[in-house]
Amino acid sequence: MPGRIIPLVTGQFYHIFNRGSDKRNIFLQSRDYKRFQYTFYYYQYAGPKRRFSKLSKLDFKNFQPDPAKKLVEIIAYCLMPNHFHFLIKQLKDGGIPNFMSSLCNSYTKYFNIKNRRVGPLLQGKYQNVLIESEEQLLHVSRYIHLNPIVSGITKNLINYQWSSYPEYIAGYNHFCQPKEVLSLFPSPRKYQEFVDNQIDYATTLEIIKHQVIDING
Repeated sequence: MPGRIIPLVTGQFYHIFNRGSDKRNIFLQSRDYKRFQYTFYYYQYAGPKRRFSKLSKLDFKNFQPDPAKKLVEIIAYCLMPNHFHFLIKQLKDGGIPNFMSSLCNSYTKYFNIKNRRVGPLLQGKYQNVLIESEEQLLHVSRYIHLNPIVSGITKNLINYQWSSYPEYIAGYNHFCQPKEVLSLFPSPRKYQEFVDNQIDYATTLEIIKHQVIDING
């Protein structure tokens, strides 16, 4: 018998994540990452509105969302070659499911058309974990931002443009709302220290994890 579906609660924070089916890469070039960023920005807001795939660059540039129609607040995110992470606050009932459905359907159609493929791109339904404390909120944001460096994709997090970390530290891009986390620190510099202090430990854990997988495989 299938488990009972527990609804996501408005006003609560969640760690949302998913990866490519069969662990496939879902971002193959810079254009794909940018497309995903623009798409998740667009679908934070409820319709009715045109499908993202029907928008021209000028349409998107002129897009003026109504704050009252915002479904979710994206607190932090990171896009990796074969998976993604969001730290999200639900603002309206059904906000996260509606947002994720629109985002994933739109991006999958884009990816499949671009790469002449058919079928699911992502590994089933996204996973979600309720954030139950302020401490957990901070640690999940740090975990999300550390992904590129512990995976060896970059040596400098501030240069990794497919996550919200540059926005936290230097104000680059405007795809998320970092104030929920940054308000808990005296300055962005202190948040940077909070993240940097965990790099060696997180990297070591990642190495150990892969060694264990190799041994048991």
